[in-house]
Amino acid sequence: MTSDRSHGPDGHRAGPLILTEDAELLDDLLRLCAAAGAEPEVHHAVPERKGSWEDAPLVLVGDDAAARCRGATRRRGVMLVGKDQDDPDVWRRAVEIGAECVLRLPDAENWLVDRIADAAEGVGRPALTVGVIGGRGGAGASTLACALAVTAAREGRRTMLVDGDPLGGGLDVLLGGEQTEGRRWPDFAASKGRVAGGALEESLPLLHQLRVLSWDRGDSVVVRPEAMRSVLAAARRRGGVVVVDLPRRVDEAMAEALAQVDVGLLVVPAELRAVAAAGRVASAVGMVLHDLRAVVRGPYAAGLDGQWIADALRLPLAGELPLEPGLSETLENGAPPGARVRGPLAAFCGAFWERALATDGSVPA
Repeated sequence: MTSDRSHGPDGHRAGPLILTEDAELLDDLLRLCAAAGAEPEVHHAVPERKGSWEDAPLVLVGDDAAARCRGATRRRGVMLVGKDQDDPDVWRRAVEIGAECVLRLPDAENWLVDRIADAAEGVGRPALTVGVIGGRGGAGASTLACALAVTAAREGRRTMLVDGDPLGGGLDVLLGGEQTEGRRWPDFAASKGRVAGGALEESLPLLHQLRVLSWDRGDSVVVRPEAMRSVLAAARRRGGVVVVDLPRRVDEAMAEALAQVDVGLLVVPAELRAVAAAGRVASAVGMVLHDLRAVVRGPYAAGLDGQWIADALRLPLAGELPLEPGLSETLENGAPPGARVRGPLAAFCGAFWERALATDGSVPA
């Protein structure tokens, strides 16, 4: 049995190369490929067609085919797969073909599905993921989250904006796209297991050159922690940047989101009551997220400045965000936050991304 459909419609290789004559093992591997959304190429031995072995994103060699793979070009991503848990010679055969690891089914099924799906998606560096949290209600966290995403997309980066606050009214509304077709959180709320990154991205509304996962206007839906974990992991696998607008309360779903955030921005209005409220938020969030920074938003109350507020919260200062005149009118006219390229909001976001993405995707303090 041979399939030559080794590339998907987007030009990327669709799935792994499977080498086996064991019908039972082949059935299991085909089932796992189907679960990962990948279409494999199947042969009994190393294929004669040039490039099949060398270019496959992943090579799954059945125990029965190991001897027929001796002498093949050494490469990464070769795995020896079988079902005999007590075979004493399995590691010798793995060394002979240059396999990275030995897998025994059914024990390794879940792990292997993830690897197959990663290979099918062409996974590279995960997205730099930034979480934005309000120090108090009305701090402007959603506005900053949207502006960060709009700015990143305008600069040509693959961008996804995730609305993690079910009580926030929906980021698609803030972006003027509540009528745009696409899936919303209720479609993913019960998800568990792996979510395909490409399918997630293509299913979401496209607004201002970025993908948005928001809430709909229906009844409140509880997003399970497993769903939050699966969806954000899928978003991160696509690379680029992911911006998450987070609620101030830390429940199980938010804890799952925070676990995948690289850096958090706590938006704090420059007034004493806001600083006091932000201190409680920072304490709760800091138990899960270790890189949390303060963004101080003007106008400033008498006697306060950005560094004093950051020091009071015991957080690094990510920057000071001046008041943007005419922002309300901009939003009412259908333009998103950060649309004014020369405005202070866009300038702050542009400077943040420049620092964050200047080298290896980490965010300098």
